[in-house]
Amino acid sequence: MATHHLKPSVATCHWGYFDALQAPALRVASGDTVTIDTVTGNPDVLPDRSTFFVPPELDAIMAALPPVGPHILTGPVYVEGARPGNVLEVRIHEVSVLQDWGFNVILPLLGTLPHDYDAPRLVNIPIDIERNVGIMPWGLELELAPFFGVMGVAPPRGWGRMNSIAPQATGGNLDNKELVAGSTLYLPVFEEGGLFSCGDGHGCQGDGEVCVTAIETALRGTFEFIVRDDLSFTYPRAETPTHHITMGMDPDLDQCAIAALRDMIALLGEKAGLSHADAYMLCSLAGDLHITQTVNGSKGVHMMMHKKNF
Repeated sequence: MATHHLKPSVATCHWGYFDALQAPALRVASGDTVTIDTVTGNPDVLPDRSTFFVPPELDAIMAALPPVGPHILTGPVYVEGARPGNVLEVRIHEVSVLQDWGFNVILPLLGTLPHDYDAPRLVNIPIDIERNVGIMPWGLELELAPFFGVMGVAPPRGWGRMNSIAPQATGGNLDNKELVAGSTLYLPVFEEGGLFSCGDGHGCQGDGEVCVTAIETALRGTFEFIVRDDLSFTYPRAETPTHHITMGMDPDLDQCAIAALRDMIALLGEKAGLSHADAYMLCSLAGDLHITQTVNGSKGVHMMMHKKNF
């Protein structure tokens, strides 16, 4: 299978949206591997250039592309043979940090505590790539576990241009910290080719992402894309080497939990042949509901079930 490298540029990035009419930045075959580089940020969050490296591609993108939402996305990647009703299997082989800084922002009227701050707060966070840590202002060194906050496919064209803020059935701004290298994301396909894009690189993030941002930084990811015409479901799923993951997104956290639970019950039926009642019982005894994020309009909950229980 072929390998490709997609770099960020004015021609290969789109800022803050998914759109079925977006021209592909790259076309690949099912089974191909693509290394995708991303950038992140806006003029307000840039660090001192005499101290930190700012990718030159970011300057060009900020000058040329109008932002629709907050995330600069690289793509889309058109995967030959992906058709509506299929599932796109995205194997995340590697994720690495591309720059020596990240940023974190607290914004009034946003986040889990929207009324606690009257003015924005920006912190630039140095990153030691060799030691794999982010250095907090008070000296704490946080171990990095980089992942892409946004990975998704194009919505049905009838949805129009979709802002990247809220996660959807198409994926998008999932902010699921389990999706590190070695994990696999499964996305239902809504348009020919799938049209996969990614961005919103996170150096590390807690479940919840409570202040709106993680350590936001530029990442490189290596993905293997496989069209699955033997699978058919309508909401993102994922797996790690040890767990299966189902997801729910909704403005109401209760509804998020219900959706993630229902999909795990369905998955246990599909893979383990369990009845609804037996799967429901197993979820109560061995399933773990995690709050993915509480800040993206549609909040997120994901349920994890160890593979040994299948």
